[in-house]
Amino acid sequence: MSEHLRAVPEEEVAAAGSRPARAIQRADEAAARPLPEGAGRLIGELLDLVGAKENRDLLRDLIGTALHLSDGTPSRLDMKIATSALSEMARAFTLFAPFRGTPKLTMFGSARTRPDDPLYAQARDLASRLAKRGWMVVTGAGPGIMAAGTDGAGADMAIGVDIRLPFESVSHPELAAEGRLVEMKYFFTRKLMLMKESAAFVVLPGGFGTLDEAFELLTLLQTGKAEPAPIVLLDIPGEPYWESWDGFVEGQVVHRGLASPEDRSFFRITADVDQAVSEILGFYRNYHSRRFVGEVMVIRLQRAPSDAELARLNEEFADCCSARGIWRTEPLGPERADRDHLELPRIAFELDLRFQGRFRQLIDALNGLEGE
Repeated sequence: MSEHLRAVPEEEVAAAGSRPARAIQRADEAAARPLPEGAGRLIGELLDLVGAKENRDLLRDLIGTALHLSDGTPSRLDMKIATSALSEMARAFTLFAPFRGTPKLTMFGSARTRPDDPLYAQARDLASRLAKRGWMVVTGAGPGIMAAGTDGAGADMAIGVDIRLPFESVSHPELAAEGRLVEMKYFFTRKLMLMKESAAFVVLPGGFGTLDEAFELLTLLQTGKAEPAPIVLLDIPGEPYWESWDGFVEGQVVHRGLASPEDRSFFRITADVDQAVSEILGFYRNYHSRRFVGEVMVIRLQRAPSDAELARLNEEFADCCSARGIWRTEPLGPERADRDHLELPRIAFELDLRFQGRFRQLIDALNGLEGE
């Protein structure tokens, strides 16, 4: 039997049982270890020197975390990964900063899709329609579906987040010329930026990478780690790639109890670009945004529900809310302090965080309301 696959005696298991807890405790203690005397003052002087005015508390924490790495625990490879990842994120933050007020769609799909493939035309058409409505289109800046998205949006409405691969080149050098391109070494930093900045997602048929991106999106929504957003899985007529994929999800994943039936509410499958555009824009028909204030989730809306509509929501979604139900609210204290969309009407409730699929269904119900 291979050493890696050998059976572990019970006494070894018992002896090792507390090791993970001890390792976590040691890591936490190392991160919380105070810096040497005077280091805090020097960090403050450094921030003054570079003219840092905002988020100084977080910058202090960031520098302090980097200094804790000096204890020799990380290997040189660990340090290279941390340095490269932080550098990549910093460049991406700078790239996206001027466009924070502009809605963005991220488009995923195969780099192998040829320009004469109907999928290419489908992606280009969708990107064009959303760009004309003021949406920017974010892609991986490569060939195939990524090129189709950039072509449809136009270089002035496109952003590229490229990945360095030895066999794939950037197909849109004009994005670099326009300052709309950032290059990444790591897939995990690239996926973070492709997902963090966008308010909607379209995924066209693709290979392992595309499926990885689709499943990561769904995982983030299912676990509540991402802000709610529409996901459209776009096919072409007569070639049901996503319908077949959904058959596996429903027949194997949901059927076995490995996901909830409501989790299929996170995505919409269509082969019609009109329906795809309607799904994306319709998600924001009434729903605007959410914010947690303690355990209370506040939903900002374009239109407040009527009394009758609020009663129906309470009846329909009682299973995923606390006994307090759903209620109208004025902006709460932290929202007022941040002047966070104070002009919008609100509802609030305490969501059972295990029911993210039901929360998505609540958003759909809110978007169907006529309001007051």
